[in-house]
Amino acid sequence: MPSTFLALHYHIVFSTKDRAPLIDAAWRERLYEYLGGTVNGLGGFTQGIGGVADHVHLLVGLKATHCLADFMRELKKASSVWVHEEIKFGAFAWQEGYGAFTVSPTARASVRRYIANQEEHHRTKTFREELVEFLVKAGVAFEDRYLD
Repeated sequence: MPSTFLALHYHIVFSTKDRAPLIDAAWRERLYEYLGGTVNGLGGFTQGIGGVADHVHLLVGLKATHCLADFMRELKKASSVWVHEEIKFGAFAWQEGYGAFTVSPTARASVRRYIANQEEHHRTKTFREELVEFLVKAGVAFEDRYLD
C-alpha cells in the first residue's frame, strides 16, 4: 500500500486538581475554545469539548506521529497558563493524570453527544462514578486508591 490511512480518535477526560469545582461557568466556554485551539496547534483536530466545573471531556483526532503523553502534557500545561494569565486565577491546576479511550469512527457521533450533555449528565453522577464506568467498560485494570 503506497500510503498510510488512519482514524485515531480519542475520548480524553481530565479533572481539576483534587477535583475542585474551579472551572467557572462565566469563562468555561472560553476555556473550551482555548483547548480546541491548542489541540489544533499541536497538530490534532477537535471534534468535541465539554465538561463541568471539575473536569473536561475532549474528542480529538491525532496523527500517528503524536505521542499521547506528550500531547496531554502540552495541552494541560498550555491551558493552565492560559487560565493563570487570561482569567487571572493563579490557584488553578489540573490533576496529574487523565483518561484516554480510543473511539471507533462509528461511535464518534454518540461520544460527541455525550460530551455535549455533560451538565445534564452530572446532575445525577459524579466524575468518579463516570470515570469508573469508563474504565470498566474499556477493560482497564485500576485500583480505587488511584482514582482520587
